[in-house]
Amino acid sequence: MSTTQQWTAGIDTSKASPARMYDYFLGGTHNFDIDRAAAQQVLAANPLTPAMCRANRAALARMVGYLVDQGIRQFLDIGSGIPTSGAVHEIAQSLNPDTRVLYVDIEQVAILHAMQLLADNDLADAVVGDLANPDSLMAQITDTDLAAIIDLEQPVGVLLMSVAHFLPDDTAYPAIARLRDALPTGSYLALTHVTADTVDTTTADTVVSVYRQQATRSLTPRSKDEVAQFFDGLTMIDPGLVWTPDWRPDPAYPDDFTAEPHRSAGYAGLAHKD
Repeated sequence: MSTTQQWTAGIDTSKASPARMYDYFLGGTHNFDIDRAAAQQVLAANPLTPAMCRANRAALARMVGYLVDQGIRQFLDIGSGIPTSGAVHEIAQSLNPDTRVLYVDIEQVAILHAMQLLADNDLADAVVGDLANPDSLMAQITDTDLAAIIDLEQPVGVLLMSVAHFLPDDTAYPAIARLRDALPTGSYLALTHVTADTVDTTTADTVVSVYRQQATRSLTPRSKDEVAQFFDGLTMIDPGLVWTPDWRPDPAYPDDFTAEPHRSAGYAGLAHKD
């Protein structure tokens, strides 16, 4: 049995995976029939979904570039998803070859392909982990050879891109608060989040229903004020919490919503721990 077969043999394909659906929305091939079926229902309700995913990737690239410029040399990408072009290590290491990156995702397919992609990269690694259990994740980093990638005594750029909305309120807020508390001074938290603030109720309800009934994680769109709470105790970096395309637009990393940023249905923010 091949390595890939060994990994996929233990994967539960009875429900769709948000990470694999996201891969499908971006045109990837690391997804199964059940993921494509659920994703097609989302697309039927909201045909803008692929553009929304591209806008999120563009914001990720801009945020990583900004953080490298600020001197961040290590990134913890939680909920990283399945690797695609413009991955964090590609952007960060092109700007500073010494930058270290650790990818974390609960989806085994994502970690499998990340490990294959990073096989020859000594400064990047990938591990199965869950944002819902930050203490376990931090202990795993500290107590294993992952400490060679992420030194939790030094400033780190934590990336939570389109992941917090897959946790309910009673899990998301305490988990991210614990993560914030564990970060050393000088660290940054970058976060993007889906919202229904500018989406009609029928569309939003249909999309949420697909994830709730068919995926391994439900979807919880949040308002701007609700998303802002994830940054409690941190200092927001200009321009603050804004529509995803409005976070420091850069022609090098464009998206589909430049003229109508609210149609991205997503907020983006970056904050510093003083």
